Amino acid sequence: MESYELKQRLTSILIHAILIIFSIIMIVPFAWMILTALKTNQEAISVNPFYIFPQNGWHWENFGTVWNNYNFVILYKNTLLMIFFRVLCACLTATMAGYAFGRLNFPGKKIMFSLVLVQMMVPGQIFIIPQYLMISKMGMMNTTFGLVFPGLVTAFGTYLLKTGYEGLPKDLEEAASLDGCNIGQRFLKIMMPLTRSSMVSLGIFTAVFAFKDLMWPMIVCTKAETTTLSAALAKMQGQFTSDYPAMMAAAVLAVVPMIIIYVIFQKQFVEGIATSGGKL
Repeated sequence: MESYELKQRLTSILIHAILIIFSIIMIVPFAWMILTALKTNQEAISVNPFYIFPQNGWHWENFGTVWNNYNFVILYKNTLLMIFFRVLCACLTATMAGYAFGRLNFPGKKIMFSLVLVQMMVPGQIFIIPQYLMISKMGMMNTTFGLVFPGLVTAFGTYLLKTGYEGLPKDLEEAASLDGCNIGQRFLKIMMPLTRSSMVSLGIFTAVFAFKDLMWPMIVCTKAETTTLSAALAKMQGQFTSDYPAMMAAAVLAVVPMIIIYVIFQKQFVEGIATSGGKL
């Protein structure tokens, strides 16, 4: 018995040690980003491995310089609006399409869903030129709609919600039909609330993908007052020289909205990832 308990304790210690090591590995880039933001440019590009911390004081003015040179209020607004509308449109269209593919029978269902799967397998860069031409023809360059346009529909979301609806028992719809519910009432009052975890998961993934999106904002938004955080950060790097402390300070300011969103919706994040495709 004692040997078994000792083995269990050693196993637990080993697992915790491995988790701690990987946690430190994941934290190091963020810590390095913050420390670099507080250095001078000479210290930032130094190859001396012992210059981990600033040697000539903590240069908090890097944050002020970046904030004054780049209108972060506008960048925050553009980025958050893009995230909000992409999440809203993705959840709205994906839940309706997922319900249709998962619970209804109609002509051409398999062919249409095959097209959805093909869109998932094809690299997204292929759609850049057609989407750009559509936005340009509509005169929506440098607008919030132009940023949101690629996220109006999502093949991944459709597949995710279809899986969620297929996992629900058929007895629920049959009971609702016997009670006199039509297809719209069954969808809105019975089925859609039960896929809340799948929609939360889709919202999380959509928000993260929208926040990281770089190519599309750089193409569709050529004006500084309409661009997003990721595109603005990419434009800070010079061709020959770069102010790395300023870039890292801007990166720290850029991740603040996502950290706040995670802190506020931490419970929903955990539930959405852990119960994706199932019932809460």
